[in-house]
Amino acid sequence: MSDPGEVGLLEGLATTRAIRRFRPDPVSEEDLAAVFFGATRAPSGSNRQPFRFLVLRDGPRAREARELLGRAFREAWDVKSAADGYPVDEDSRRGRTSRALRQFVEHFEDVPVVVLACLVRYRGPHPTEGASVYPACQNLLLAARARGLGGVLTMWHAAVEDELRAVLGIPDGVAVAATIALGHPEGGHGPVRRRPVGELVYEDAWDTPAPWAVDPPGTRFTRG
Repeated sequence: MSDPGEVGLLEGLATTRAIRRFRPDPVSEEDLAAVFFGATRAPSGSNRQPFRFLVLRDGPRAREARELLGRAFREAWDVKSAADGYPVDEDSRRGRTSRALRQFVEHFEDVPVVVLACLVRYRGPHPTEGASVYPACQNLLLAARARGLGGVLTMWHAAVEDELRAVLGIPDGVAVAATIALGHPEGGHGPVRRRPVGELVYEDAWDTPAPWAVDPPGTRFTRG
């Protein structure tokens, strides 16, 4: 069992960053139970709870699915890094992100726990259907933070989704909404950088500042 200490709700919201580097330590089933309990408390329309989580650890089909995902992730990162001009050796925030992403995709098959977040459709594909699965994904990441774990959500499974369906027996009518990597962070959590709250919150009319929307002292911001 992890011993993360006390993590308040607001502290968790402000410090749950994307974790892409993991220690090889296995995630205990006690921690998994706590994380998925938190995930499944998420709201959904009419409380239908159409989300499902398919956990891939070390079973034979899980290993095959991980190999498919690893290949897809490496190909996706090659395209993204070239298109966005990610630096390789630069000692900057962007350079560190680039190295973390490269390590993530190159060692994807070694991630302790891989989760496919799925949506059991009760109607045809709909533009708002993400509202019934992504709150559960965020709950999962916050619950992981509370247990001393870390994770990252991606969509890079899309290129091999048909193959994943065949390997894992995912039926028609079930959408694979996200892939979440989960484990013990190699580094640590810390304050996330975002734009100032005053730039993102309006009151009374569009683009009208809310005078009470101020960041706590010491908040650090992202650029752009």
